[in-house]
Amino acid sequence: MNTEALHASLIETLSLTMLITSVAAVEMRRLRFSAVAYLCQALLMVGLLLSFAAINHSLYWWAATALVTKVILTPWFLFRALRGADDRELKPVIGFGPSAAIAALLMLSFFHLTHSRVALLAPSPMAQFDIFRTNLAVASTVFALGLYAVLTRRDAVKTVIGLCLLENGVHLSLVSLAPGLPETALFGVATEVVVTVFLLLYVIGGVRREFGSTDTFQLRELRW
Repeated sequence: MNTEALHASLIETLSLTMLITSVAAVEMRRLRFSAVAYLCQALLMVGLLLSFAAINHSLYWWAATALVTKVILTPWFLFRALRGADDRELKPVIGFGPSAAIAALLMLSFFHLTHSRVALLAPSPMAQFDIFRTNLAVASTVFALGLYAVLTRRDAVKTVIGLCLLENGVHLSLVSLAPGLPETALFGVATEVVVTVFLLLYVIGGVRREFGSTDTFQLRELRW
């Protein structure tokens, strides 16, 4: 196997492994384990950015930014928010079985879309390569899983983790939609939401102290 084939195989392996960490982050009932799953996904994403940097050298800067914001700061915020608290997730609206089925359906749908209609999504010639199609399918699935977590999870901390997954999906899609453009890295750095995550977790900590719960279904009590 030549070097280019090995490089493509590495990118596809990292991309598909991100799906495992996404499902784990959404479905694990211990919030600390979900945070660990997110940390693993962040490491995989940095690896992907470094792999794609062979095609677009400006992605090295994005990888360095992701290492600081996604691998170091965001997990630290999550673990800090969970320190001294019960990390058992509140019972979600939808259980594991239906969630796994939804994840599989999303993956199959996005793979079909990106491999049959990728020219409409990413019209550049470079984006037609299989590694970018696979990565775009994975990015779309990660985004959808993050949105799914935000909409169906009652625990506010798990909702924040879903937001982080959603953001990772956006970042990965940028790499596949415009793989050769230097501006891709600039857009990626500009869309970091680490400050938003910090502020959300800070507010969640205040809600926990005031109400003794992080159940988003009970947040309507804040009106009083």
